[in-house]
Amino acid sequence: MAQPRVLLTKEPAPQTIPASDLPMKVCEVELNTGPDSSSGLATAGFRTAKYLLPEWHQSNADLYHKAFAGCKQAERGRAEAKELAEHAAATAQRTQQESTATLGQRLQDIRFWKTELQKEIEDLDAETGLLAAQKLRLERALDATEVPYAIATDNLQCRERRQPPDLVSDEVERELLKEAELIRNIQELLKRTLMQAGNQMRLNRDHKEICEMDWSDKVETYNMDDKCGRYSNQSTNIQFHPSSVKFEESASTPETWAKFSHDNIYRAEREKLASINLRALIDNILHDVSEDLRMQCAAVNEAFAKHCEELDDTKHKLEHHLKKILKEIGDQEANIGALKQAIEDKEAPMKVAQTRLYDRSFRPNVELCRDVAQFRLISEAEELTESIASLKKKLLESEQFLRNLEDTRMYLEKEIAVKTNSIFIDRQKCMAHRTRYPVVLKLAGYH
Repeated sequence: MAQPRVLLTKEPAPQTIPASDLPMKVCEVELNTGPDSSSGLATAGFRTAKYLLPEWHQSNADLYHKAFAGCKQAERGRAEAKELAEHAAATAQRTQQESTATLGQRLQDIRFWKTELQKEIEDLDAETGLLAAQKLRLERALDATEVPYAIATDNLQCRERRQPPDLVSDEVERELLKEAELIRNIQELLKRTLMQAGNQMRLNRDHKEICEMDWSDKVETYNMDDKCGRYSNQSTNIQFHPSSVKFEESASTPETWAKFSHDNIYRAEREKLASINLRALIDNILHDVSEDLRMQCAAVNEAFAKHCEELDDTKHKLEHHLKKILKEIGDQEANIGALKQAIEDKEAPMKVAQTRLYDRSFRPNVELCRDVAQFRLISEAEELTESIASLKKKLLESEQFLRNLEDTRMYLEKEIAVKTNSIFIDRQKCMAHRTRYPVVLKLAGYH
């Protein structure tokens, strides 16, 4: 505690008081000291070492004067000392009251910044908790994308087992490839956002720690200044500390002290605002991601449904044509049988005509005549030969038609099997697997 300064006054020089002011009047004695004195010779031996009477009186007067002056000076010194003591006491009391008031004002300043820091610490802690919840949503959303990606890749692999000519790059495959690419891009986006959220949480904790250290210093300083403000002259734990009456070289000024806490709070507020903006961004990302995935899933499902309808329609048409081909094959087989029977039926008339001509070729002499009967028989044989040739030609054509029909039947049956396989892959394998696609809430990271 600083010692009060004592005002010292210079002691006044003693004043010489005239002898006329002394309280006692000294009577002068006229002495006969001349050379003609009758006693001078007789007393010469007794005066050598003695003071004269005026000197004795003067000495007494000097003593009186000195005592009187000393009393006056002491009285004046006592008055000045009393006045100085009263002034010093009043000054000490006033300065102590001012110091106590200053400490009280300082406590208010410290309490203000301590409260602001505490509020900022609580806000940062709450904001970090909210950001941690968003980060957890990101992690869940990232995990949830594994199922759609596995479904898309499995669909693409299953569709590779389609048989030609159904092994085509159709709309379903394009949508599946688009879905797989979308999921990969979303996974990269979520990973980058997760890293950004982790960095922001680290910054939040760093600035919270800075504010906590500042708050801790403020609490310690508040307790110290509160303790100092409670000291009084009657305190039992006060003592002299002469070396404390100085300014530390590393001490801050009130301006730099307030600026330090203000800057800490400003930086913490800036990070809190960045965290709030990041949380809003994460909300938008997760909402857009879930919507995009569900929209793409719907597009793929629609393409699958449309393609399965086309396959069903094509299969039905193929089956319808197969029925017609089978009926035509039956008719053609019957036709071939009829042609063969017709050719066989022409053998007897041909034998008859040829036998007649053969037997008539043995007619004797002039009887071997080119008569009308001969011409008719020859014409009949030629007509039969031509009919048989036409029937055989038609039989060959019909047999070729039958072979073509059989080939078409085999091709149709193969195509129907291919379509059945394609429908099984798309509907039973792919579309059934896609029923495991996550819901929007799961894609948004809520579960």
